[in-house]
Amino acid sequence: MSPIDRPTPPAGEEIHLPGGSIQPMLLALFITIALLGLTFHWVVLAIGIVGTLWVMFAWIRDARTELGELPAHHEH
Repeated sequence: MSPIDRPTPPAGEEIHLPGGSIQPMLLALFITIALLGLTFHWVVLAIGIVGTLWVMFAWIRDARTELGELPAHHEH
């Protein structure tokens, strides 16, 4: 096995892949709005900052919920 190959889980173990999410796109959008607000008007900046914080907290909350739903890892 080459050093860049990752070890694969034994047969029968599930690999967890999170579902699709719009949150990365929303985060990029609100960061862009905040940066535009630096140039145009403080209201646009405030909307961008509030939106960025809202998406970040929602994303973290969803990730913590999803992590809590995973089965406990155990060694054989």
